[in-house]
Amino acid sequence: MARDTNVVRLAVIPGDGIGPEVVAATVPVLQAALEADGHRLDVTSFDWGGERFLRQGAAMPADAADLVKKTDAVLFGAVGRPDVPDHELVWGLIIGLRQQLDLAVNIRPVRAFPGVPTKVRDTDGVDLVIVRENTEGEYVGAGGVAHAGSGHDLGIEVAVHSRRVIERAAHHAFALASRRSGQLCLVTKSNAMRYGYPLWDRVVREVGEQYPAVRLETVLVDAMAARMIQAPRSLDVLLAGNLFGDILSDLAAVLAGGMGMAPSANILPGADVPGVYEPVHGSAPDIAGRGVANPVACMLSGALLLDDLGHTSAARRIRDAVTGTLRDARHHTADLGGNATTADVTSAVLHTMESQG
Repeated sequence: MARDTNVVRLAVIPGDGIGPEVVAATVPVLQAALEADGHRLDVTSFDWGGERFLRQGAAMPADAADLVKKTDAVLFGAVGRPDVPDHELVWGLIIGLRQQLDLAVNIRPVRAFPGVPTKVRDTDGVDLVIVRENTEGEYVGAGGVAHAGSGHDLGIEVAVHSRRVIERAAHHAFALASRRSGQLCLVTKSNAMRYGYPLWDRVVREVGEQYPAVRLETVLVDAMAARMIQAPRSLDVLLAGNLFGDILSDLAAVLAGGMGMAPSANILPGADVPGVYEPVHGSAPDIAGRGVANPVACMLSGALLLDDLGHTSAARRIRDAVTGTLRDARHHTADLGGNATTADVTSAVLHTMESQG
């Protein structure tokens, strides 16, 4: 039976902490955006995360990837709670799901919204995208601990970089840059790392030969960290390995107002595999249950989701509504220096969408 293209089949994993709160705020926004174009949202919710780990010893079932493959995309809230070791939930859920689905690329857009205060001066007009390799590098999980408990413990963490994985991330970054400004910065540390990052430099240069309209610049990660704060408007598309992409994207979130403004997408370009879309901010257990979490990062992750499914007008409707809402400081949550609640922001975004038609 042919699938109904007017229906978006969405898997929802609220997760832990403020995850359920921001997901609950985002789903009606996605629904309203789609309905305005005559489409429908069909939601399947999964109770994966810390609660499930405490009940069953695993944050998600062994067949989790097969379950979400029955849907078009995954909206993920957050993972982590104080009474469960971080590695059990991170590796047992979000990293595990990324690896099972082979979600090769992590996309982290960073945009400064008019009216949103930041801790960095002169951020008006910042609009950049970090393309992060998502399955290898320092997060591949290779290594171990020798002499554990002896007082001479030895931790071994092995970074893995392969040509195939670098190539697919690079192709996506070059293609994205060609649709934007034609400028791509590769971020590595090949002056000090002898093998992995020189391989990145070499492979990305080779891939770049297929994109003559894109200007490639290679920047060391420490220099990029400084440039991101000192001259963020000089940047457009950044390509980085797993660890550097993770660190730089969290740093870049400050340019947009903080982690509550930072969306992300985990995708496998060119494949019929559901992407996982999530706010970057984590579970924030210190504010969980208080109704004050900023839902914007999750809403913008939802807009990325709709873009990737071809619902570009619905995605644009969400971004326009978020932009209009944030212009008014009355709709800023505490992380942005305001007093608005999660529900306040959600109501304002939905009202703005309705008024924009």
